[in-house]
Parts: sequence; C-alpha cells; structure tokens
Amino acid sequence: MAKTQDFTATLKDMMGAFPVDTTALEGAFKSTASLNEKLSGVALDAAEKSAEISNKWTKDTLAKLTEMSKAKAEPAEYAKAATDFASASAEVAAENLAAFAEIAKKVQTETVELLMAAGKEAAEDATAAVKKATNDVTAAAKKATAAK
Repeated sequence: MAKTQDFTATLKDMMGAFPVDTTALEGAFKSTASLNEKLSGVALDAAEKSAEISNKWTKDTLAKLTEMSKAKAEPAEYAKAATDFASASAEVAAENLAAFAEIAKKVQTETVELLMAAGKEAAEDATAAVKKATNDVTAAAKKATAAK
C-alpha cells in the first residue's frame, strides 16, 4: 500500500514565505467601528429630536383637548371649540411634520457625508495595502528564487 506524503512542512514553509500583514485587517476593523459609532450618533440624535417633537405635539394636543372639553353655556360654543381645535391641530401638524422633515434631511446629509468620507478613506487604505502586499510578495518571490 502506498504511503501518503506529509505536506505539513511544505505548507508551513510556503505560508512562511508569504507573510500576512494583519495590520490592514485591524485598520479596517477600527475604521468600520468608527464609522458605525458616527452613524449611530446620527441616528440617536435624530431619534432624540423626533421624540422631543412628538412629546411636545402630544402635550399641545392634550392641552387643546382639555380646553375643548370644558362645559360651554351655549351649544354653538361647542361647534366653535371643535372648529378651533381642528384648525389649531392642522396648523400644529403642518409645523411638526416640517420639523420631522428637517430632521430626516439632516440625517440624510450627515449619512451621505460620513459614507463618502469612509469610502474615500477605504479606497486610500486599499491602495496602500495592495502596494504593500505587492512589494511583500515580490520580495518573498525574489527571496525564494534566490534560495534555489
């Protein structure tokens, strides 16, 4: 029966001839973590502002409902109170929706800026890593050729 050859030593020598630089991976991880932190900050800031608008809107609506629900002396006053409430609610809704739109616009702008900066940085890092890897592989190949 034929005995299979052990390629462990050969593979170990081959892998040692082509060193792997983990600093590129570490840099990519740090860049990704930093980008995620910035994007989370944008999202959390937007959520906080949205919650503030919603809270104020609710309080204003409840205050207007309290005023509308008070007893009136004349039946016509109930119709006027309902009309005033509807009119004020429509006005406040328009203001609040505009405020929500401003928050969304700001989030979109900040996100695009962050992603553009990250893309530029990633391209620069990738170019540097490819240059370094090419130089390392070329040097290792020359070394392996010279050793024979």
